[in-house]
Amino acid sequence: MHAQVLKSKLHRVRITDCHLEYEGSLAIDQDLMDAVGMLPYEKLLVVNQTNGERLETYAIVAPRGSRTICLNGAAARRGQPRDMITIMSFGAMPVEEAASWSPQVAVLDEDNDILTQR
Repeated sequence: MHAQVLKSKLHRVRITDCHLEYEGSLAIDQDLMDAVGMLPYEKLLVVNQTNGERLETYAIVAPRGSRTICLNGAAARRGQPRDMITIMSFGAMPVEEAASWSPQVAVLDEDNDILTQR
């Protein structure tokens, strides 16, 4: 049997841009993706702490060091710049491994710089 577990999380992230006229996705600064092990095109759950919206989308890479977090396509209707969100990815693993699993988590400040990481 396998369990679905949290793999990676970027917490207290601020949306920087929204582009409605795009095919869809969430653009994330490559440095932030690397910090928690998120992959390009990985499925994401996004929770908007500002307005309570939730959505599923996938990650695309934004330029390193840009601190960009951009909702694209229909997802752009679920938030606006400066909204605080949490970005999560999940994975499946055997229950025996899941019992001792620890996800990679980064908590960000209002400028999308990493405050703490575990």
